[in-house]
Amino acid sequence: MHRVNQILGQLKTVDDTTRCLSQTRTSKNSDADSLGNVRWDGWGYDDSFFRINNDGLIELAGDRYLFSGKPMPELRKWFEAQVGLNISDHTPSQEHPTLSPPIRNKDFIQAIEGYHQKHSFSDQQRLYHAHGHTSQEVFALKFGHFQRVPDMVVWPEHHHQVESIVRAANKFNVVLIPFGGGTNVSHALVCPSAEKRMIVSLDMKLMNKVKWINRKNMLACVEAGVTGKNLENSLKKSGLCCGHEPDSAEFSTLGGWIATRASGMKKNKYGNIEDIVIRIKMVTVHGTVEKSIQVPRISTGPDIHQMILGSEGILGIITEAVIKVCPLPEYVKYGSLIFPDFESGVECLHEIAMRRKAPVSIRLVDNKQFQLGQALKMASPSWRHDLVNKAKKWYVLKKKNFDPNVMVAATLLFEGTRSSVRSQEKIIYSIAKKYGGMKSGEENGIRGYFLTYMIAYLRDFGYNYRFVAESFETSVPWENVLALCQNVKQRIRDDLKEFTQAVPLVSCRVTQLYDSGACVYFYFGFLYSGVENPIKIFSKIEHNARDEILSHGGSLSHHHGVGKLRRGWMEDTIGRVGMQMLKGLKDTLDPNNIFGNGNLLNFHPDVPHLV
Repeated sequence: MHRVNQILGQLKTVDDTTRCLSQTRTSKNSDADSLGNVRWDGWGYDDSFFRINNDGLIELAGDRYLFSGKPMPELRKWFEAQVGLNISDHTPSQEHPTLSPPIRNKDFIQAIEGYHQKHSFSDQQRLYHAHGHTSQEVFALKFGHFQRVPDMVVWPEHHHQVESIVRAANKFNVVLIPFGGGTNVSHALVCPSAEKRMIVSLDMKLMNKVKWINRKNMLACVEAGVTGKNLENSLKKSGLCCGHEPDSAEFSTLGGWIATRASGMKKNKYGNIEDIVIRIKMVTVHGTVEKSIQVPRISTGPDIHQMILGSEGILGIITEAVIKVCPLPEYVKYGSLIFPDFESGVECLHEIAMRRKAPVSIRLVDNKQFQLGQALKMASPSWRHDLVNKAKKWYVLKKKNFDPNVMVAATLLFEGTRSSVRSQEKIIYSIAKKYGGMKSGEENGIRGYFLTYMIAYLRDFGYNYRFVAESFETSVPWENVLALCQNVKQRIRDDLKEFTQAVPLVSCRVTQLYDSGACVYFYFGFLYSGVENPIKIFSKIEHNARDEILSHGGSLSHHHGVGKLRRGWMEDTIGRVGMQMLKGLKDTLDPNNIFGNGNLLNFHPDVPHLV
């Protein structure tokens, strides 16, 4: 317990540090040409990245996270054994590229300057706002180029400024692309290469305030540019929380969550974003749209919120929302489970879902991800701790006969009162026991939960050594979960054999639970040394994996959205008439295609948008 308390104490320090640094970055007095403390060539903070230390071990630089500055003795060996990673084959990122001169619409620029609106034409800002975080985009950022980037970046500070900017863009025929945290993995921010008009990235980060809180109704009015971490820190001062916690919560924003129909790790308790939002304010070329009241439910024809949720910036700019808030939980506890195999774990999660007993978060990882989690462990802090771990390992492998090459794990998070958490734990561990599951401790649960924030940093580390990797997700009915997981992973392995003999890293986890199904995350990557055009190959394999998902009844996306990466499957997903409805809405609200990012609907089908 002492070790767990130490870890939780570290997490609190990290959370406070992140809050202070994030608030510094979002200050409206900051230099418009500076990126603050985030990386231009990859994910996250510029002082946080995986590296090889002087002892030849992998560690996370900086001091922001639970894992920072602590060598991981097994990680390098695991990567070398599993995927053939060669630490001596280092490929550093290119220098910051020089971009083509921006297209300048003089009338629009004059209007913006007349509003005294903060803006920038710097190459650094233009490039930073030109991409999200798919592997294709990060590869282009590190080793290639983008055919088209925004010509100008603008930072509005309040709703009326957004209205003025949209009016000017419509009047002078300028394209606006809203920018939240830049964390999307759908090519949503990639500029259509055929676009000849001036493109302006509308960065919402200065609109980051909690405008008011109504404790009687348990509602808060929040500007769209607030990040998840800063939102929770602001609400915490009033003893409240929102509870929406995606993996990108440090950087992604409320507006981005709404625009993509996002989900979070605590969905089982707090719901998805559509369950949290009560009222949305969005600026269109015809003016601002919002409901006149904020009530828990309404029956007045089709819900306009459903037209905004998931609209991915093609209809307007989301500026604020009224959201549900909840009291901070009295008690928070982590836990973990191990199962003899993936099938047993899935059956356990299914029963938990059917009985509606899911804790605030439960995530089941397959054996490959379980092994990675073990490799990510830091050195034992003492010989006693090491001895206890060896005894536990002996019990699991020798006494219970778990196979280390088959066994899997689940991380758990409980919230509530102490008594309600104890009751939840009793139920979950009892159900798990029916399927051969065993408790694996609170410390493993903490580590497993917060390792989620490390995935993108690990992805960028792999790029330094010619290893390309990415994740994608789906939702699927319970009856298809096992077949989908097995067949998608096999499809990736089979497809990759056409191009390289490198052993791929292929893994999955089952996460958010529903009565009728679950969300499944896939991770895959491969060593591309000696492979010609690795991103083309990677994209083909990912495309085929998506076809395999759809053939097993999976969704096009569970919460990442469509963007331009997955829009080719839209008609297969919502049907021909559904596409006509979407196009009709777009044509009515934005006849001049001012919000012309090209997401969801393909206006330039024959022109590649990314190199």
